Amino acid sequence: MQRSLGFQYLIAIHHPDDYDSAATEDAAMSRAIDVLNDEMVAAGVRIFVGGLQPSNKAISLQAQPDGEVSRSIGPYLKTDEHVGGFWVVQAANLDEALAWGRKAAIACRAPVEVRPFN
Repeated sequence: MQRSLGFQYLIAIHHPDDYDSAATEDAAMSRAIDVLNDEMVAAGVRIFVGGLQPSNKAISLQAQPDGEVSRSIGPYLKTDEHVGGFWVVQAANLDEALAWGRKAAIACRAPVEVRPFN
């Protein structure tokens, strides 16, 4: 059940580039994420959720001045961290979105960024 009122927010989970899900994500963490997903669905706030492959699996595209588009393997932004997964939620306000973000940070044991959509 999705709520029609409120605002949409991105809750993004950040991982270091050397993040190894097999070594880091144990059964307790998987259960915590499942519980959070179930809670979001029951509250009617979850619009979409997705995990992402490591950033070295990305293919970056960039428009060139001549109208062509260049392609390179790996993330466009060269940083020490990448988005490892995310939720899109419908929340009444920023405080509610931040409350879901706090729960995500605890469940995923990782930094979380909460950003509103325009």
